[in-house]
Amino acid sequence: MTAVNGGTARGGAAAAEDPGQATGSRVPRREADDTVAGVVRQWQAVHPGLDTGPMEIIGRINRCAALLQQAEDAPLRRVGLTRPEFDLLGALRRTGRELTPGELARETFSSGAAVTKRLKQLTERSLVERRGDTRDRRVAHVRLTDAGRDLVDGVLPEQLAYESAVLSGIDSESQRELAGQLGELLGRLEGRLGALRF
Repeated sequence: MTAVNGGTARGGAAAAEDPGQATGSRVPRREADDTVAGVVRQWQAVHPGLDTGPMEIIGRINRCAALLQQAEDAPLRRVGLTRPEFDLLGALRRTGRELTPGELARETFSSGAAVTKRLKQLTERSLVERRGDTRDRRVAHVRLTDAGRDLVDGVLPEQLAYESAVLSGIDSESQRELAGQLGELLGRLEGRLGALRF
């Protein structure tokens, strides 16, 4: 179980054995088995006084995201969908209403150009359909077709089972703890990241 608040990648028991990791050098005393630990050791060899705590958290989050993207999503791949395409279909399904491309971009954290491209592909597969706004011809409204809704409803349980298998090495209590910690971090970033931009 990754200890997000401790800044290490060791399990909770190992973290408890080494309470001194919260301050000072954050490299685990035991040999870590992830790539970020190696990067941290290299930086600390170059800059011994450097606080690598943020790197140990953010670096591992980024590395996990990269590995998950490389692995792709097997259930989605089997039905010919990418994760971003599924996110668009999922946004339409879970909101239960038509959305504009701009709303879809916000719902899926995507650029307008990316949403436009994905909507074109999904429209060609008859999974979504667009209609013009009666008051403003520049505005389009997107909704799921019956085929799109059936596809989402069919693949979602399988996708969740796939994600559960990915996390199967982490016990349920640790998953809840990790989800809470990541939720806290995400909430802070969503609320404050703008203040850090230059």
